[in-house]
Amino acid sequence: MTSPTAVAYPTPFELGNGNQTTTWAECIAFYERLAGRFPGVLRWWRVGTSDTGLPMHAGLVTSDGVFDRETLRDQGRPIFFNNNGIHAGEPEGIDACMALVRDFCLEPERLAALGKTVFLFIPVYNVDGCVNRQSTSRVNQLGPESFGFRGNGLNLDLNRDFIKCDSLAAQMFNRFFTAWNPDVMVDTHTANGADHVYAMTLIPTQPDKLGGDLGNFLRERMLPAIYGEMQRRGWPTCPYVNLLAETPDDGIEDFLDLPRFSTGYAALHHTIGFMPETHMLKPFADRVAAMRTLLEVVLDFSVANAARIQQLRRDLRADAERRTQWPLRWRNDHARPARLRFQGYSAVRTPSRLGDYQRIAYDRRQPWEKDIVHFDRCVEERVVTAPKAYLVPQAWRDVIKRLKWNGVALRPLDADRVFDAARVYRVVEVGTRATAYEGHMFHDHVLLSTHCEAIRARAGDMLVSLDQPQARYAVETLEPEAHDSFFRWGFFNSVLERKQDHISAYVFEDTALQMLADEPALRQTFDDWKAAHPAQLSDQQAVLWFLFTHGRRHAEPEWRRYPVAALI
Repeated sequence: MTSPTAVAYPTPFELGNGNQTTTWAECIAFYERLAGRFPGVLRWWRVGTSDTGLPMHAGLVTSDGVFDRETLRDQGRPIFFNNNGIHAGEPEGIDACMALVRDFCLEPERLAALGKTVFLFIPVYNVDGCVNRQSTSRVNQLGPESFGFRGNGLNLDLNRDFIKCDSLAAQMFNRFFTAWNPDVMVDTHTANGADHVYAMTLIPTQPDKLGGDLGNFLRERMLPAIYGEMQRRGWPTCPYVNLLAETPDDGIEDFLDLPRFSTGYAALHHTIGFMPETHMLKPFADRVAAMRTLLEVVLDFSVANAARIQQLRRDLRADAERRTQWPLRWRNDHARPARLRFQGYSAVRTPSRLGDYQRIAYDRRQPWEKDIVHFDRCVEERVVTAPKAYLVPQAWRDVIKRLKWNGVALRPLDADRVFDAARVYRVVEVGTRATAYEGHMFHDHVLLSTHCEAIRARAGDMLVSLDQPQARYAVETLEPEAHDSFFRWGFFNSVLERKQDHISAYVFEDTALQMLADEPALRQTFDDWKAAHPAQLSDQQAVLWFLFTHGRRHAEPEWRRYPVAALI
C-alpha cells in the first residue's frame, strides 16, 4: 500500500505501473533530495567506489539527529542495517528502502518509533550491476520491465565475495560493516525455485551456526515473531524453499549460509542476519510490498528487543575470547527432522516436447496445505582445538589486510623470535574445482597432516591472539579446513608449487643412489612404491622424480607447508 507521503516525494516505483524499478541515477538523486530537505533525519554520504569507478553511498536515519558514529557507539545505540541490490536484478529492496526512508522523513510518528535505534542502509550495493540494465538475465523472473545484472564490473557475484574481497565493493563492505557493527542486518533478494503460495521466503543466519543464547533467541523468539507478524499483515512467509528433492512435497532443509554469503559473513561478527527472498513468479508490485513489510516487521522487533539482542551479542563476543574449541565445518542434521505447515501447488509431470524426459509444472488451480519435513538444524562436522594465537608471516599481506578490515587485533613482533611449540599443517591433498568459481580455483577438498615444531619468526610477523571478540573471524579464515578459509579461496596457492622442479636424469641417477644409502626411510618408501607401481619402473623420469620429491636431501621446507602456524 502506497504511503500518503508518496505524493510529496514519490519513488520511481510508485510513479510507475507497478512493474518498474528505479534506476541507479534516480535512486541516488532521490536520496540526495531527501537529505538536502531533511538534514536532521537523514545523513547521506559516499562510502566507496565501485570497480567501474562509480560512487557507492550509504544513509543513516536517527530519531534525534545524532549521526556521528563514535557518539552513537559511546551511547550504545542499537544498529539496524539494510543492504540492497547486491544482486541488482533482484531490486525489490531498493524500491522498498527508498519508500521507508522517505516515510521516516515525512512521518514524525514513524520516525519516533525508532527510539534509540539507528537505521543504517546501503541503497544499492552492486552499483555496477544496477547500471547494466536489461530485461533478460533473470531467466524465470516475472518483472520488473527492466533491471540490473547479477555480476559487478568484474563479473563477480558480490554475495560470494565477502571473504575473498576481490571487488572494491566487498573491501569497502568489510570495513563498513566492522566499523558500524550492526546488531541486525537485512540483505534483500529474490528467489528462484519451486512455485508455491508464498510471495516471501526467508533465510536467517542459521541459528546453530550463529551459536550460543543469541542463536537460541533467533530460533525461539525472533523467527516465530517474524513469521507470525508477516501472517497477520497479509504476507504469509515460510523458510527459504531449499528443496530436498524435486518438489516441496518431499521437504526442505535450512540453507547452510557459509561466510561467503551475507548472513554467514554476519555470523562471523555475531550479528543476526536475514536474507529475505521474494518469489520470482509473484507480481513485482506484490514482491515490493512484501519486502517493505518484511523490513518493517524485522525492524519493529529489533527496536522492541534491542537491549536483549545487544546483551546476547556481548555475551557471544565475550565467549569467543575464551573458547577452547571452534567448529570449522557444518552440515545439515538429518537426524532431527521437524514439521512445517506448508502451502504449495500440485506438481504435474508431462512428456517434454523437447526431449525424451518428463517435465514438471506447478498447477496453481490445485493448491494444497499440509505438513512437510523441515530439517532446521545444523551440526558441527569438524572442530579444532583453539590455539593461543596464530602467527601470520608478514609476507602474506593480502591475508593481513583482510584481517585488519574485519577488526581482528594484530600485534607485529618487535624482534625476531623462536616459538617452541606450534601446530603446523602440511597439505597432503587438495581437490580443486575443474572450472573457475567467482574468479578463483576453489579448493573443495583439503586433506592435511599436522605436527608440532619450533617456529622461527621475524620482526614484523603478525600475532593474532584468540583472546579477542573477533576470534571467530580469525579462526574461520585462517584454519585451512574451514568452509571459506583463505586457503580454500587460493590465497596460499604458491605453497602448493615446488620451486625447483627440474632434474637432469643423467646427473641425478648417481645422486639418487647415494640418497637411498643415506636415508633408510626413503629406501623403505621407495620399496613400497615399486611394489605398488611396477609398470612405472621402466620410466626413468617417474623413478627419479619419486626419489627427488620424497627424499630429505633436496626437500623444500616451504612446499605444501601451510604458512600460518597455530601457537599452542
